[in-house]
Amino acid sequence: MELSSVLLTTGSSVGFFRLVNTGFRNLPTPESARRNAWKWRNISASFVHSGITAIWAVLCFFLHPQMAEDLIETHSVFSHALVSFSIGYFIYDFLDMVMNQKLSQSWELLFHHVVVITCFGLSVLSCRYVGFAVVALLVEINSVFLHLRQMLRMAGNAVGTLYRVNSIVNLGTYVVFRINTLAWMTRWLVLNRDNVPLLAYTLGSVGMAIMTAMNIVLFCRLLRSDFLKSSTRETKKEKEIARVDQIHLMPYTSVCFFGGEETHRRQALKPGCPTTLLTQGTDITLHSVPDGKKLQIQTW
Repeated sequence: MELSSVLLTTGSSVGFFRLVNTGFRNLPTPESARRNAWKWRNISASFVHSGITAIWAVLCFFLHPQMAEDLIETHSVFSHALVSFSIGYFIYDFLDMVMNQKLSQSWELLFHHVVVITCFGLSVLSCRYVGFAVVALLVEINSVFLHLRQMLRMAGNAVGTLYRVNSIVNLGTYVVFRINTLAWMTRWLVLNRDNVPLLAYTLGSVGMAIMTAMNIVLFCRLLRSDFLKSSTRETKKEKEIARVDQIHLMPYTSVCFFGGEETHRRQALKPGCPTTLLTQGTDITLHSVPDGKKLQIQTW
């Protein structure tokens, strides 16, 4: 592809995702996501990019298998267009975050986007390492489930079968298409260092090191959030239920829900705290306790 074609594809991609963002603005937004409507639209656009890129990257190797044998020189117009298209998305997303989010909240992703745009830009302009860039885009197979997870959480569907199944698939594809892919790319770069110019090798090595570190941190966060915390919450809930079951209720019992923060705790103990009066013999179950709340039991 000539430079004019690269610029046209990249610019069209920026415009396309801007239209996608506008489209989601005009679609109904889940009530729980309305307090951060910008983030909902941003993640939705990212979900669309992941779906398109995941299919496109697989097709690149399916339609042009020779590229897998030579990731440096061999590529098709189809694969070159994919890398240009993804550069456009990352430019769009970079600008979207700069205009709508505080730097302290988005600096990690902004830095990630700068690294990706730089590496992919070198590839499309030099018409080399396009195959290597397409391999990197295979991580978008996992991004489909990663973005779907965020959308489910924002929509208030962080519980239930759908979220649980997606969490398992997300973690599995994360290992296969992110961690394993990055490990393979690092290995390939080391083995082919004699065939890669110093500038490209240095840029690739730094980029791979950054991507690997960021993805390991994200993997630990996902594991802790979707699996380890879930087990901890269930264990804690079972202990609380057992503790409450052992309480001998007096003729009158006041059950009060309050938040975990110390300030909320003090407020909850003040007069006017929402309470439920129970008589002796009433069964108490913590399954009805609002998420994030604690239970205070007073008897007299």
